Amino acid sequence: MREPLIVVGAAIIRDGRVLAAQRAEPPALRGRWEFPGGKVDDGETPAEALARECREELGVTVRPLHPIGSDAPFPAPSAARARDAVLRLWRVELVEGEPEPLEHLSLRWLAAADLGDLDWLPADIPFLEPLAPLLVDPS
Repeated sequence: MREPLIVVGAAIIRDGRVLAAQRAEPPALRGRWEFPGGKVDDGETPAEALARECREELGVTVRPLHPIGSDAPFPAPSAARARDAVLRLWRVELVEGEPEPLEHLSLRWLAAADLGDLDWLPADIPFLEPLAPLLVDPS
């Protein structure tokens, strides 16, 4: 049996809020919300994938800190990918740059009370509860 494909998501937290990204593609997922990120390529560590994906999708430099919650099953986006996959959410530090929606429709900074307001992708939903306690306004 093949190892599952690992997909990483970035929880970029600033001033007690986390960054959410609205999908542009594929058409079936357009408009739904997720944590930015993507698949770990062959020969790449999850931390390297997080840094690469945030650079490509948001134009920022991040430093992975630690995982949040447990792996969540990640449904295949199409019949072309039959391999099982899991989503791992990592808290990351924003090191350089201001996030821009380079591959998304839009971005939103959310407080803990706002997490339930969005139409999240199913794989991201299990992370909302363990993420909420990390969203504390530092002021």
